[in-house]
Amino acid sequence: MSDVPERALVVMAHPDDADFACAGTVALWTGAGTEVVYLMVTDGEAGGDEITLDSSEIAAMRREEQRRAAAEVGVKDVRFLGYPDGRVVASLGLRRDVSRVIRQVRPQRVVIPSPERDWDSIAASHPDHMATGEAALNAVYPDARNPHAHRELLAEEGLTPWTVPEVWVAGGPKANHHSDITGVFDRKMAALASHESQIGDITELEPMLRQWMAANAAEAGLPEGTLAEVFQIVHTA
Repeated sequence: MSDVPERALVVMAHPDDADFACAGTVALWTGAGTEVVYLMVTDGEAGGDEITLDSSEIAAMRREEQRRAAAEVGVKDVRFLGYPDGRVVASLGLRRDVSRVIRQVRPQRVVIPSPERDWDSIAASHPDHMATGEAALNAVYPDARNPHAHRELLAEEGLTPWTVPEVWVAGGPKANHHSDITGVFDRKMAALASHESQIGDITELEPMLRQWMAANAAEAGLPEGTLAEVFQIVHTA
């Protein structure tokens, strides 16, 4: 496969997950002509410390923040499944709903959170993230490509099977690809700054992210000053 797919789908649990995990890489792809779609499993209504708003108000606010963030890195199509924040499980229903979007978008590449727990950084292993990763991976294989899986997608919606050849796992346990985002780091930060309800002071976050991305790059032996996002690329076909 070309380094630049024609279409890519990013499946994440909450608004802002994509911006932390892969917004720099997405900016590189869209800049090269890739059509990228974001799919958020929840609206993020349980995120943040603000309790003066009800859940529907928080959800609407976070959906709008994610749309603004996506626009900063060239993504125009942002979709939400509306599953309850904090209660995501890798159910057959979620697999069906992700499979539906895969068959609609027909991507050559899907980005997902890791379905595996990171015992070195427990905060990185939110249960919604792991459940989303598990369901999305099962949607890629075997569901989206199998005409017998979720038969209503084909029989009632006319969505023919689609085989995704490549999955990029953000935060996977066996990183095998480091994406040089040095030239688009400012766009990643602009995307993150869009999440005003979650990030109080972007100027405090930036040095931490620079340190994190620089450590990623150093692990891969990239030149000093390089900033990188990390993925485990899994070939499925």
